[in-house]
Amino acid sequence: MLTSLSIHNYALINQLSIDLSSGLSIITGETGAGKSILLGALGLVLGNRADLSSLKDTSKKCIVEAKVAIASYNLKDFFEKVDLDYEDITILRREILPSGKSRAFVNDTPITLSILNELRSKLIDVHSQHQTMQLSDASFQFTVLDALAKNAKKVASYKRGVYQLHQLKKELENLENNQREINLQYDYNSHLFKELEDANLQVDEQNNLEEKLEKLNNIEDIKLNLAEALDLSVNEEVGIQNLLNTLENRLSKIASFSKEYQDVSERITSVKIEIDDIVSELETANENVEFNPNEAEEINDRLQLLYNLQKKHAVNSNQELVNVLEDLSDKVRQVESADEVINHKKKEIEDVSEKLDQIALKITDTRKKVIPNLKKELELLLSDLGMENARFSINIKPTSKYFSNGKDELEFLFSANKGGNFGELKKVASGGELSRIMLAVKKVLSENTQLPTIIFDEIDTGVSGEVSNKIAAIMQQMSKHMQVISITHLPQVAAKGDNHYKVYKEEINSVTTTNLRLLSADERIVEIAEMLSGKEISETAITHAKELLN
Repeated sequence: MLTSLSIHNYALINQLSIDLSSGLSIITGETGAGKSILLGALGLVLGNRADLSSLKDTSKKCIVEAKVAIASYNLKDFFEKVDLDYEDITILRREILPSGKSRAFVNDTPITLSILNELRSKLIDVHSQHQTMQLSDASFQFTVLDALAKNAKKVASYKRGVYQLHQLKKELENLENNQREINLQYDYNSHLFKELEDANLQVDEQNNLEEKLEKLNNIEDIKLNLAEALDLSVNEEVGIQNLLNTLENRLSKIASFSKEYQDVSERITSVKIEIDDIVSELETANENVEFNPNEAEEINDRLQLLYNLQKKHAVNSNQELVNVLEDLSDKVRQVESADEVINHKKKEIEDVSEKLDQIALKITDTRKKVIPNLKKELELLLSDLGMENARFSINIKPTSKYFSNGKDELEFLFSANKGGNFGELKKVASGGELSRIMLAVKKVLSENTQLPTIIFDEIDTGVSGEVSNKIAAIMQQMSKHMQVISITHLPQVAAKGDNHYKVYKEEINSVTTTNLRLLSADERIVEIAEMLSGKEISETAITHAKELLN
């Protein structure tokens, strides 16, 4: 509940602080005294749009602060979701700077207006006369019906399912769109994939082939040089092998005379062995050197295929061609397996839809069951409020559509006159009738759900006499379940409050300011007497005021 409100530098308010309590609190004051200013300030701290013209002194900032006791509102999960520190006594603060910039805080943490407005709906319901049109809004009508049906958990579960269903349908749509796009390229991609697959690509193949072709293209030089190298090695007169044999023979004869000679002899023997091995390899290489025009042509053809494929796919190596092959394989496989993926997604949608249908059916059944009680309760309340012939026609029509709160359409019709035709509330009910209907609805809601603090802004306009007593009685009953604040001009309603506050203007140093104060018992008698008879208060008015208060 709202425990205090502090306003600084707002409109006609210089500085105002007021503590509020549970039960029914009444606010009265002359026309133009500033009741609407109070509501404006409260609306500001609850997230309404800020306006620089709201500043009383444009050189100073405006601050509106509200303390709200929220221990019984079960809001810890909400605070965690929006990353706010939870406090049983939560402080909402709104500032408007002289520059026109506005800031909002919850427990000293800066927040966005969207979060503040979301929190507002869980804390305080400010009901003014123009908001009676909310009665004709289907979502509000469903809220009333579901409150009586205790459908909160079912509707929350249904909403989670609807969100999941929308996500799955979006995923399916993306899959089908992708499939259409990929299908357009499927034949081409398949051709490219088959072409590369048939090429039987090897990562190192190109380098090996280019080296082999280079060898074939220079076969004559290779053959000539190998022959000359062999001749230098094995020539009987000047060949390296013969010379080394002679050298080895000479040194072996003196090796036994000195360690030095022996080492040199062994080294010569080692060189001779290495040369013999080299000569053997040269002989083998020479025997293998043979020009094969068919082989050269085959290598040329193979390399040309690789070059063409690389050019076609704008790459520079076989490794990159292999990467292209893998990518094409994925694309082809994706198309070939797309039906399976899409069918799986459709099955998911079917399963979620089936569960949603079951929840929606339960919601429909519970709604239908509470309609007779809702009609009876509203009609009895309106009868007490001077609308004896008020009748409601409330019907639920199940559909195949998935709405945000179920699969139902709601027909909520009203007739104010005996024998009159039923019609939409906004078309057949007057402003005064809508105000009383809204009061009756709020009364029903207060008994069936945990409503936040509610503020009625002259909901009793257009009524008098016994009806005003009934309105006051209903507000008293509501205040047993929640905090009720009523701005009123009726003495019958004002007398029923647990606390009575007066809005008034005063002039200080030729400057008009608006103030609010809690009335004492004696001040309250005077205020109600003035509401009864005007500024000239008679003894009769005083007596009547005391009777109303008693």
